[in-house]
Amino acid sequence: SPNLRYAAGSRMCFIVQCIDSTQRAAYRLYPNQIGSGAMTYKLLIGQRIYSSWSLRGWLPFVVHDIPVTVQDTLIYGDAFYDDVVSFGGHRTVPAVITPEGAILTDSLSIVWHLANAFPDRGMLPADKIANAKAINMMSEMHSGFTALRSACPMNLATAWNGFAPDEAVRGDLARIDKLWTDALAQSQGPFLFGEYGLADAYFAPVAIRIAGYDLPMSDTSRAYVTAQLTHPAIQQWQEDGLSNDTELGQYEMPLTRKPFPKR
Repeated sequence: SPNLRYAAGSRMCFIVQCIDSTQRAAYRLYPNQIGSGAMTYKLLIGQRIYSSWSLRGWLPFVVHDIPVTVQDTLIYGDAFYDDVVSFGGHRTVPAVITPEGAILTDSLSIVWHLANAFPDRGMLPADKIANAKAINMMSEMHSGFTALRSACPMNLATAWNGFAPDEAVRGDLARIDKLWTDALAQSQGPFLFGEYGLADAYFAPVAIRIAGYDLPMSDTSRAYVTAQLTHPAIQQWQEDGLSNDTELGQYEMPLTRKPFPKR
């Protein structure tokens, strides 16, 4: 029987967790599709507390009510690459198998595919200028901000005291702050282009990093971080990670731990 009921927009969906000794699969079933034989996507992800790219690939399915079967693998686990290859991917997560059998091996190809396959779900802004801005922001996130990403690995199991951003990290933060504040000034929030969309999914791990490392941002951007952390999908992702993932030494920092900020 379902062990979680999650409200997404005006529609209700259910998640069933099936656990065995080697992997966990989550099945999203929708009341109007149960028993209908509807085909679903398959998604391979890494550990929820660490895998920022997995989060980017997972959020559009949950937020936009797209049926998906989720399979887990363990980053840094002995079977990781075998799991990815067996799934059909190529060395990294996330990876997706479409209902037709196509393989998507990068978060950007996953979200572009979903936006094209479900144009009625509002993943990208309808306004042409806002649409272009959203695509540009996602592209910058995909290829850039390497100083921030390297210095501040995502970790939903803990926050850290005493992190001092260097010049390169401060430069990344300044650019992110400008992108966010400009978008929010136009949309009036609470998310970058009004409703939660693909651009928000792409910047969700950044919001988690800002909260976890207490990074300097404007008041507007801090309010956006709060909106991200209080979104039900982000909360569920963190809860599932804390319940099922084991902490890895590769993500330890030479800093003092503190609880991750409460939502």
